[in-house]
Amino acid sequence: MKWLALFLFSAVAVVQSSQRIPKNWPTPVYDISDDNLKVEKIHLGRLLFYDPILSRDGTISCSSCHSLYNAFAHTDHALSHGIDDRIGRRNAPALMNLAWMSSFMWDGAINHLDMQALAPITHVDEMGSSLPDLIDKLRGRGFYRKKFFEAFGDSTITGQHLLIAIAQFSSTLISADSKYDKVMQGSDAFSDAEERGFALFSRLCADCHIPPLFTSNDFASNGIPIDSSLMDMGKMEVTTNPADSLLFKIPTLRNVEFTYPYMHDGRFKSLYDVLDHYNDLKKPKDKRLEKIQLAENERVELVAFMLTLTDREFLFNQKFAFPKELLQPRE
Repeated sequence: MKWLALFLFSAVAVVQSSQRIPKNWPTPVYDISDDNLKVEKIHLGRLLFYDPILSRDGTISCSSCHSLYNAFAHTDHALSHGIDDRIGRRNAPALMNLAWMSSFMWDGAINHLDMQALAPITHVDEMGSSLPDLIDKLRGRGFYRKKFFEAFGDSTITGQHLLIAIAQFSSTLISADSKYDKVMQGSDAFSDAEERGFALFSRLCADCHIPPLFTSNDFASNGIPIDSSLMDMGKMEVTTNPADSLLFKIPTLRNVEFTYPYMHDGRFKSLYDVLDHYNDLKKPKDKRLEKIQLAENERVELVAFMLTLTDREFLFNQKFAFPKELLQPRE
């Protein structure tokens, strides 16, 4: 079949235990080899990810906006919520396959996974912490002094070690076992509707959502005009280059069934809403969007294909879930 030959390069096999890299995937940006990742650091990062101690008032954790069962996105509201009932300007993005990313956040403000967690931890509308105050809190907990010693051989907790631990846990959030992946392996087959949807996707969407990651990790205009209540200029806020106005990070479509609401401001509740938006665009800034003109049956088929990107092994992987250790009495 032509589509199979076209995307053979993205075939996915079982993740190799020694390297954690799915077969025929590109080389990760972040080092996820056994030489770099350590079990104790990953476990510490998981504890920190789920612990609201990271926020100024102890009410918000990373997982408050990034739920495992939503592919580490958040479906309860369009914009992120933080301490003191504050509301941010952007939708919380899904977290997966982060080791293959060279920039983070909707505007690309962070360029290394080791630094990614610093942004929400210190943002006034999210966790609202200062790094020195947070380190002092952690140093006052015997539980964390022990965990940092196990991870880094030093109980003197530092900001660098805190961020590395969270990055190491985040780098293990690899999603590569969807129906799409099994079809690429040859162990499953698309339905007729899914196969037609894949053909449509390959023609209309794959320039931006490139398999196997289903993102180019680039920035683009999604054709949404600026919201005067949010005044979010996208990448331009980082670069100050007018050419970057209203450019936002292209999100992965893996597990897109569970990562609603969609777009940087969470304005669309369903995939059909998104497709209707692209169908109705007039003279989009990004010319690649001009070719998206879908009949009703094509909308259904395209969504049918996107649902094959759901990876239930990832969504229900207890290695990524809330660690019960945090429920135990801690010093």
